[in-house]
Amino acid sequence: MSELAFRTRAAAGEPAGLLLLHHGRGADENDLLPLAEALDPRRRLHVVLPRAPLPAGSSAGYRWYEVPQPGRPDAESFARSYGQLAGLHDELWDETGIAPEHTVLGGFSMGAAMSYALGLAAERPAPAGILAFSGFLPRFADWTPRPHGSVRPRAFIAHGSRDQLIDVSHARDARERLEQAGVDVEYHESEVAHHVDPRVIGEAAAWLATALPAQLASRRQPNA
Repeated sequence: MSELAFRTRAAAGEPAGLLLLHHGRGADENDLLPLAEALDPRRRLHVVLPRAPLPAGSSAGYRWYEVPQPGRPDAESFARSYGQLAGLHDELWDETGIAPEHTVLGGFSMGAAMSYALGLAAERPAPAGILAFSGFLPRFADWTPRPHGSVRPRAFIAHGSRDQLIDVSHARDARERLEQAGVDVEYHESEVAHHVDPRVIGEAAAWLATALPAQLASRRQPNA
């Protein structure tokens, strides 16, 4: 049983894949539900929205890790959340029968950082793609993006050039590092602050439809 609370939005029929959306600081499992509906208006996908484990502190909601400085998470709290989120992902793949290669990991701000970390770690199953809104690749001395095995997930990056919390240089750096790792990146930069630009949602939805294009040809057998 997962240590994390989460919300589920079921597909309208047989799902074409799994979409996991991880919220940003000061939010909860309900925050990205409107984004999920905008990205998948036909309800082709099974959507899961986890809640981060740590209270946000001075504000309402939750966070995934402590933040000593932008772009550089506290290693200890990050590792704890990473382990809990990895456990949830594994549980969902087993219970739904939807495999990692039919999954997209996405998120906003620190939720995007968690998606990068779990989707690009050599020890984790590689997803079909990563949706990163206003986020960054986490920087640790011993970590570099190395997708598991021969699979190279695609990535969609959207960031505001006027972002006052996570500078757009983090998105540009992520694009460069991912392309060096062999990841196909679709990059969007617009003149907004620290939020999802409504003008890029259509492009993100189109990208998602190509990342998870059709009903599953095969499924894992869910646990009894």
